[in-house]
Amino acid sequence: MKYEWRKQKKTEYGAKTSPSLVNVLPTNYILIDGKGNPNEADFSNRVSVLYAWAYAIKKAYKEAPLSDVFDDFTVFPLEGVWSNGMEDGKLVKDHLAYTIMIAQPDFVDEKLAQAALARVKEKKPSPLWENVRFGAMADGPCVQVLHVGSYDDEPASFAKMDAFTRDNHLERAQAAHREIYLSNANRVEPAKRKTILRYAVK
Repeated sequence: MKYEWRKQKKTEYGAKTSPSLVNVLPTNYILIDGKGNPNEADFSNRVSVLYAWAYAIKKAYKEAPLSDVFDDFTVFPLEGVWSNGMEDGKLVKDHLAYTIMIAQPDFVDEKLAQAALARVKEKKPSPLWENVRFGAMADGPCVQVLHVGSYDDEPASFAKMDAFTRDNHLERAQAAHREIYLSNANRVEPAKRKTILRYAVK
């Protein structure tokens, strides 16, 4: 049976256009850090190595499944944790710092991921392989919302999240936020792109 993240992880990836409070449990990811404008080539190159590794893990898993239930899985969407990048009230994309990542099913362990990494590094050489890693993150209590539209229009959705946070007597736990890209930006026009926005609260 194939593991489908949309079905298995509805809490984390089933956000609606109205904000909600969720508790995000620890999850394993493959990750890479970066700085600068996400519209530049360096960001695209980092995304490319992550996806190459993700599909290498999927291939390795299909060859030797580690679960008695699932013999295959759907690759998770790209996610990014971003600094706010604000200076004097304006977003300066060149000054952004980020960690982009792709979640892994619970049954994919680091040993399998590292074996897949060794194989893909030989097939697709890149200096960026030295910057990738496998690790766990736990967002904990969060407010999230589904943003539909251009990335540049996200402030309107963040305003909805902020109002929800205040109304529920909560506050942001940190300045950074997470974005989960449910749409392929190369195939979906900006007005129709779906992105989950999330930040930790306390």
